[in-house]
Amino acid sequence: MTNKYMYFIANWKMFGDLKTINSLDKVIKFSKSHKKNKFKLIYCPPNTLIRPISKRLGKTNIEVGAQNSHQNLDYGAFTGQVNSKMLKSVGAKYVILGHSENRMAGEDDNLINLKIKNSIKSGLKIIFCIGETLKQKRDKKTNQVLNSQLKKGLKSIIKINDIIIAYEPVWSIGTGLIPSSEELSKSIKFIKSKFGKKSPKVLYGGSVNSKNIDQLKIIPDIDGFLIGGASQNPKKFIDIIKKTIN
Repeated sequence: MTNKYMYFIANWKMFGDLKTINSLDKVIKFSKSHKKNKFKLIYCPPNTLIRPISKRLGKTNIEVGAQNSHQNLDYGAFTGQVNSKMLKSVGAKYVILGHSENRMAGEDDNLINLKIKNSIKSGLKIIFCIGETLKQKRDKKTNQVLNSQLKKGLKSIIKINDIIIAYEPVWSIGTGLIPSSEELSKSIKFIKSKFGKKSPKVLYGGSVNSKNIDQLKIIPDIDGFLIGGASQNPKKFIDIIKKTIN
């Protein structure tokens, strides 16, 4: 059991349609039956579902975020892209930036830094993902990589209160593998040490499920979880929350 105020962020990735929104009713009911000061739930669906999910969650304490944003703050000739101003206008309050899947698609730290700055200008809070690859882990460069991603990604960012950091080891995402308790504790502490006493919330993400949550929740410095596939199923998502807070 944890007495901390915990964050549970559902990253739906490329999943869901209008019928899928009905699955939120179970989570809404669960959320209303528990104390408000126990946890924060945030859903980050595809852009196509931000508005309808925002409407469905309108009278709840559950909030909505986006999964990425274009770096340009103004409208422009960027076919298929959506910027932070547009996301904000349809109900998003958060945005995931720096996710390893987008880094692997070509996003670098400088681009992510620009996205963070402009998303904050639009009034969004940031879920900033960092993490090392398997090779970097084996080469014992985890701290070096995390330090670089933090330094470059948050360059000139003053409003640290608008940032939630999600530590997601690249080698753990979608693989079913998670760091050992000792490794994870060291990494979370290292991240927080970069901010001193004013550290933002630091979450863990990467193959989080109802089976390994008992191992993850006992690490004292973790402030919550960024959950991928398991968050698409309301029962699994609720099980993770229950096991963490009970």
